[in-house]
Amino acid sequence: MTSSSARSGNLMDFLDEPFPDVGTYEDFHTIDWLREKSRDTDRHRKITSKSKESLWELIKSLLDAWSGWVVMLLIGLLSGTLAGVIDLAVDWMTDLKEGVCLSAFWYSHEQCCWTSNETTFDDRDKCPQWQKWAELMTGHAEGAGAYVLNYFLYVLWALLFSFLAVSLVRVFAPYACGSGIPEIKTILSGFIIRGYLGKWTLLIKTVTLVLAVSSGLSLGKEGPLVHVACCCGNLFCSLFSKYSKNEGKRREVLSAAAAAGVSVAFGAPIGGVLFSLEEVSYYFPLKTLWRSFFAALVAAFTLRSINPFGNSRLVLFYVEYHTPWYMAELVPFILLGVFGGLWGTLFIRANIAWCRRRKTTQLGKYPVLEVIAVTGITAVLAFPNPYTRRSTSELISELFNDCGALESSQLCDYINNPNMSRPVDDIPDRPAGPGVYNALWQLALALIFKIVITIFTFGMKIPSGLFIPSMAVGAIAGRIVGIAVEQMAYHHHDWIIFKNWCRPGADCVTPGLYAMVGAAACLGGVTRMTVSLVVIMFELTGGLEYIVPLMAAAVTSKWVADAFGKEGIYESHIQLNGYPYLDVRDEFTHRTLATDVMRPRRNDPPLAVLTQDSTTVEDVEALIKDTDYNGFPVVVSRESERLIGFVQRRDLTLAIKNARQKQDGVVSSSVVYFTEDAPQLPASNPQPLKLRRILNLSPFTVTDHTPMETVVDIFRKLGLRQCLVTRSGRLLGIITKKDVLRHMAQMMNQDPESIMFN
Repeated sequence: MTSSSARSGNLMDFLDEPFPDVGTYEDFHTIDWLREKSRDTDRHRKITSKSKESLWELIKSLLDAWSGWVVMLLIGLLSGTLAGVIDLAVDWMTDLKEGVCLSAFWYSHEQCCWTSNETTFDDRDKCPQWQKWAELMTGHAEGAGAYVLNYFLYVLWALLFSFLAVSLVRVFAPYACGSGIPEIKTILSGFIIRGYLGKWTLLIKTVTLVLAVSSGLSLGKEGPLVHVACCCGNLFCSLFSKYSKNEGKRREVLSAAAAAGVSVAFGAPIGGVLFSLEEVSYYFPLKTLWRSFFAALVAAFTLRSINPFGNSRLVLFYVEYHTPWYMAELVPFILLGVFGGLWGTLFIRANIAWCRRRKTTQLGKYPVLEVIAVTGITAVLAFPNPYTRRSTSELISELFNDCGALESSQLCDYINNPNMSRPVDDIPDRPAGPGVYNALWQLALALIFKIVITIFTFGMKIPSGLFIPSMAVGAIAGRIVGIAVEQMAYHHHDWIIFKNWCRPGADCVTPGLYAMVGAAACLGGVTRMTVSLVVIMFELTGGLEYIVPLMAAAVTSKWVADAFGKEGIYESHIQLNGYPYLDVRDEFTHRTLATDVMRPRRNDPPLAVLTQDSTTVEDVEALIKDTDYNGFPVVVSRESERLIGFVQRRDLTLAIKNARQKQDGVVSSSVVYFTEDAPQLPASNPQPLKLRRILNLSPFTVTDHTPMETVVDIFRKLGLRQCLVTRSGRLLGIITKKDVLRHMAQMMNQDPESIMFN
């Protein structure tokens, strides 16, 4: 006996020094928020107690406190710069499909004609330095031959850009496709997708985003910019151990990075913070709110100093309207809201059906062919119509614009009263000229084209955002409605609805405002945002007095869309991909108990457990090899089944591997113990292995009669991975996050096997 106690006395208490990788997670697994939080608190306590010892430790603790703000500053600077570069490159490459600047080929059309001395104000788009491809190659600017050649080259460039984009994504970074917001929502809820926010993804996504947007496909750069900003956030997290070693802290940074992404995508810093809070984040403490605010500010400031649009504004769509809106106009605004809700529902259902088809049929095996086919169809159909030929942002910009005295657009071809004096600002309502009717036809065709083609574009294997196409659909519909209302008010100003607010010769209806409201309604119908949407829209356009119409349209579109189905497009894609995402907005109303959901079920083999002091290394290794559970409960003995704690599978594997390398005398027949003191063993036994350090002594437990409603709430609010079920201290079973999600799917009559990951 003496030898045994002496031996356990000098036994190096293995694991008092933590070894690398303990407490980290496997790919495609969920993190344990409670554990991450307590680890961060321990780290903080250590630093605070050390900082009283010496000046150097005090400086180190100050640096640690400031590291969060430093990361935010870096994220803001990098994402702002990338967004500016993307904007400039997209401008140049979109124009490259139509022609080239002779004085300097790296100028876009607009920049080319700015520098020219021969430009007049009326023909500001025409200058000798800018030549279309046909003019450059054949010398003829007009005529059928020139049109066909321009058409052919437009399609060719579009195909080249999209082919490059899809090839780069496929070869270098498969994760760079899509919008990225569904995955970021899942990652922020505590799921791990390694490489999704890596350096390669960042690089390829930035390059292919430019190519995809320039190819003229019906997609925007806004969603992917959030992904790009989150990649920047992840990149800078790896510089500070406070964030790189703690998955919970890292997610706080990523929430703020998402805000910076929206801030540069729309030039809407406050909208970005609200977007992160309302739409993307899962856990959003006050500290993260301030940091997001700072990151969004720095990002917007950086973008403003690059000034990619040359108008000293952060956005392309800046508008200034001069007329107030009237109460009677709320009726068309609400109708636009209904249209937005219906389009959102149609889009989500059709797009999910198409994406499901892509997943389950042969179609998914040919991503490159699919992208090229869609690009070809888009380019061929888009070129003849001047409204679909240009980039979507320019189209929205034109639809938002008010017709001033100097506008040269077709949409502003009204018949002027010859004896009217023309103040520059306030032009009274006028009858529409032939140009407007022509434009209305083209817009109606563009609307149908956009509605159909976006369904097939979103979800292909290239970076594709959804904000701009949805806004385009809404803006076209809104502008058409706006012109209709304007003409009604002009021709029937004696009707009772127009009498109060529309005198002849006054400017009463602004069609551009209807386009803005329509854009907000459609974006709301697809994404189901409300608060952040309205803030983004008025930051985007600078139209502060139009908050009420925007709110009315956003709320209506959400109500209408929610009547057909609660999920927005991002939640639907999360479900389609089977990610383990517990939505805060889902209500669980069924009367089931924990005992109905826990495993093992009645006919299953008993629960795989470890005992506190009688399992050998060999048994543990066999258990790890035969099962694929994420962790094992530790009990006093198999007879009593009294619960002691829980140990993670990964930590167990690493601990045994480490002990075999570093510690003498650990063999397959060594006993593993989780108690404070070594068990009393005969002298002939090999040296035991103490693993108390990796045992979680406070696992979360519920009793078998806890209602599932409470269990779902616990999982959602505390971000648990698993929860043990006991009855009067005896272990009965275990509930994991996956079990909860499967149970919820079953209760909603969906396929529980669709939830794939752990």
